Amino acid sequence: MSASPVVSIKNLKLALPSGSDRPYAVDGISFDLVPGKILCVVGESGSGKSMCAHALLGLLPDTIIREAGEIAYDGRNLLTLDDTGWLALRGRHIAIVFQEPMTALNPLMRIGDQIAEMFEAHNLLTPRQRKQKALQLLHEVGLPEPERSVRAYPHQLSGGQRQRAMIAMALALEPTILVADEPTTALDVTTQAQILELIRDLQRRRNMAVMFITHDFGVVSDIADRVVVLQHGKVVEQGAADDVFWRPQHPYTCALLAAVPSMQPPPRAPLADRARAVEVVGLDKTYVSGGGWFQPERRVQAAKQVNFDILQGETVGLVGESGSGKSSVARLVMRLIEPDQGTVRLGDTDFTRIAGKALRRERSRIQMIFQDPFASLNPRRKVGNIIADGPIAHGTDPAVARQRATELLGLVGLNASAMERYPHEFSGGQRQRIGIARALALEPEIIVADEAVSALDVSVQAQVLNLLEDLKARLGLSMLFITHDLRVAAQICDRIAVMQRGAIVELKPTAALFSAPEHPYTRELLAAVPGKISSSRAA
Repeated sequence: MSASPVVSIKNLKLALPSGSDRPYAVDGISFDLVPGKILCVVGESGSGKSMCAHALLGLLPDTIIREAGEIAYDGRNLLTLDDTGWLALRGRHIAIVFQEPMTALNPLMRIGDQIAEMFEAHNLLTPRQRKQKALQLLHEVGLPEPERSVRAYPHQLSGGQRQRAMIAMALALEPTILVADEPTTALDVTTQAQILELIRDLQRRRNMAVMFITHDFGVVSDIADRVVVLQHGKVVEQGAADDVFWRPQHPYTCALLAAVPSMQPPPRAPLADRARAVEVVGLDKTYVSGGGWFQPERRVQAAKQVNFDILQGETVGLVGESGSGKSSVARLVMRLIEPDQGTVRLGDTDFTRIAGKALRRERSRIQMIFQDPFASLNPRRKVGNIIADGPIAHGTDPAVARQRATELLGLVGLNASAMERYPHEFSGGQRQRIGIARALALEPEIIVADEAVSALDVSVQAQVLNLLEDLKARLGLSMLFITHDLRVAAQICDRIAVMQRGAIVELKPTAALFSAPEHPYTRELLAAVPGKISSSRAA
């Protein structure tokens, strides 16, 4: 006999402001949350996932109009609550874990004080008891060295540790409903696996109803009891997890599942006879911080004797957990930071030894695609100018540069009208295409892609990966591809270098690495990939 729902969302309609692309953010959605069960809400950006979560917590923007429906909880329709009613409900009965804890946590408060504040806001416990409870919660969520972490500020914790602290805050008042809004999207695979196991364990022990929002079907296959699939604000499919995975009924669900990258690397053409485009030899980099009156000196070796090469037309992947040194190596190769020692060669040129005009000239040979295109594109400049600026700075006539910018937009699948628009007027996938066009503007030989698809929905991610492969083949590009997603690496990389604590511990052709990993850390990374749904469906 199934348990009764703890909360029921019934025919919920949330209208968008006039002038929006569509009339409703959420259009007639209905589903239940059941104690002791995890409901995963899946869909691409703009499908209405987060709007459902915000409606459940009374956090909807003022511009959103509650046109119809109800959220039934404990005999009440939550949509009728005033501010006082929501304040009494949030945290104590319904709590949320946000996607990015660094922006959700107060950077000026210690972690323990932020947890204790949950009790203070509801006039619970004495100050001493609040501190004791904060420490107890950090123990419960498995934060290492909780006695130290309780006194730490958010920036002093890793991404996974900050997410555990957020979960501790959400659990402080023992809510019956936990909403997790993309809580693992920005995490590497081993940290992601730990957070998923933590949520699963806490949900079982506390018999909570969990609403888990994600666009990653691999994560869903690991954690879901039931699945709701949203598209354009509507429920297109819902049911038991196994039914949705293996017997999907709606074409959109089938398309989302098909877009999940497979763990089976596709066959790749041999490149052994190609010349080297990049050669990295003995690269070292150590960051030093602190050392003042109140802080001991802290040294982190981000790169330790890093050696690899990239052949012409080859994609080499750098994979590893956060803090393994991947992005530092990318910046060293780009000369955005200087190495302590070692050499980076672009063809026959020693890129680490040149300066001045020679360096400026050679920089055009190697360009970067960044993880967050919204942060890396100037919000005050039109797209045409953003793409043309680089060539103009290198002496190209402005009219020629703008004509080339129009051609590049067409090459990445955008039309000429994008030239006169600003970055905020595009979707995440479109902005990443603009970032790719900008990187190609100087006609480079080498592209460095630093987590270029990690923030994208699976279908958009597949489109961008296909675009990169197509451009690489057409333009003869070589690529250094940094990622923490081994499924993505399997699809795009000819060879993969695995990094741990600044060192490359294994470097092999992709198929050989996936079929016969030698280093224990590589085997650990492969085992931590969430869900094996992609490889199973591909088999």
